[in-house]
Amino acid sequence: MHDQLIRLISERAQLSDVERELCIQYFEPVLYPKNRVIEEEGKVPQYLYFVVSGFVRLFHYNDKGHEVTTHINCPPGFITSYSNFTNQIRSDENLECITECELLRITKTDLDLLTQKSPAFKDFSFLVFQKSLSYNEKRAKELATLTAEKRYLKLMTEHPELLHNVPMQYIASFLGMNPKSLSRIRKQIFK
Repeated sequence: MHDQLIRLISERAQLSDVERELCIQYFEPVLYPKNRVIEEEGKVPQYLYFVVSGFVRLFHYNDKGHEVTTHINCPPGFITSYSNFTNQIRSDENLECITECELLRITKTDLDLLTQKSPAFKDFSFLVFQKSLSYNEKRAKELATLTAEKRYLKLMTEHPELLHNVPMQYIASFLGMNPKSLSRIRKQIFK
């Protein structure tokens, strides 16, 4: 299960054999069933997850008690409530497996040890952090400037796998609309 992680890191940083072994040592493989909440709001996130297969989402409840999906992760990639995990403070978000998932997970303590022991992983971690910041800035801008239809069309083009694996109510929430609006947009597009 570590092959995808090692391959992803190796695309961006030169890993020594020792560093490969450290990654395998520190990242624990886990399997979770569909609909399992693996990190709960009100608690400090315990792990940073690397998604080998399956789909995972971050969500919170708004003031009306409705779920708001803030992130949906496609494999391969990392997911957690980043600022809460990094600062080891309680999160207001939940992390849930939308489908059955194969994940690799690492604690904050082990992540810190790995970045100390592996210059390549430290460089890679910095790139992942930069990518996460860029993604969040881009997403905020798109939610503020694109119409609901354009956001859906963009998702269709860039991440069609989400449309085949993620329930529409999560996609609607992620795109900042209600399921009825998404249904109406889909009908117009597929006429």
